[in-house]
Amino acid sequence: MTTRTTRTALRRLGARRRRADRRFGARLLAAAAVAAVSAVAFGLLLTLVEGEWRPLRRVDVGAARHLHEVAVRHPAWTGVLHLLSDRVWDPVTLRAAVAVLTGWLLHRRAWRLAAWAAATAVAGGLVGVLVKAVVERARPALHDPVAHAPGYSFPSGHAMTATTSFAVLLLVLLPVIPRALRTACWCVAVVSVLGVGFTRVALGVHWFSDVLGGWLLGLAVVALTTWAFEAWRAEAGRQRAPVAEGLEPELTEPAPER
Repeated sequence: MTTRTTRTALRRLGARRRRADRRFGARLLAAAAVAAVSAVAFGLLLTLVEGEWRPLRRVDVGAARHLHEVAVRHPAWTGVLHLLSDRVWDPVTLRAAVAVLTGWLLHRRAWRLAAWAAATAVAGGLVGVLVKAVVERARPALHDPVAHAPGYSFPSGHAMTATTSFAVLLLVLLPVIPRALRTACWCVAVVSVLGVGFTRVALGVHWFSDVLGGWLLGLAVVALTTWAFEAWRAEAGRQRAPVAEGLEPELTEPAPER
């Protein structure tokens, strides 16, 4: 009877492991697919931008002119845009938040997660700068501008930094966020990422396609680093978990004794 019970328990354990492996494989595949789709979409967009595809150019110019007219006629609205773009969602602010988060993870000795957060933020920044230098796209030149920005235009550094930063913050902190608040946190992150892009176009310092390129490139970077982290976690024999639980569900456990 004992032998039969043991065999049954082993079969159940094996079945659970196989299900966990399938879920883990699906997550890795999904991350790779997101990275591939984002990279391909970014490559296509870059081709259209470099080739000055007329339909895309019309969208860029139309959005820039319309939103600029609104900004010129409504100084108070423009002030709000500046506050959001240059203070709340500024890349320096978001990178500082990721840096603080990385420091907290190091304090908790979550070494791998800290490395992932730092690598994602740094990779996003470097890739963005490199692509800007290669493409060398000029920023919008509007009559009576309400804002100025240095450097090249494509892709939007604000949009890319927002995408990578909010992804890092969410994927790290989800385990410690109460379940009742997780949907609200996702909504704040999505609205913030979209809002960053809107402010950059509305202030006349980026074309719409710049912002779209920043979103796509940021998403590709996050997907690639997440895929690498998941593979790393599997090799270390750590428990698999759904994305809704964050990258490291063990973060809710007490920090190791020093």
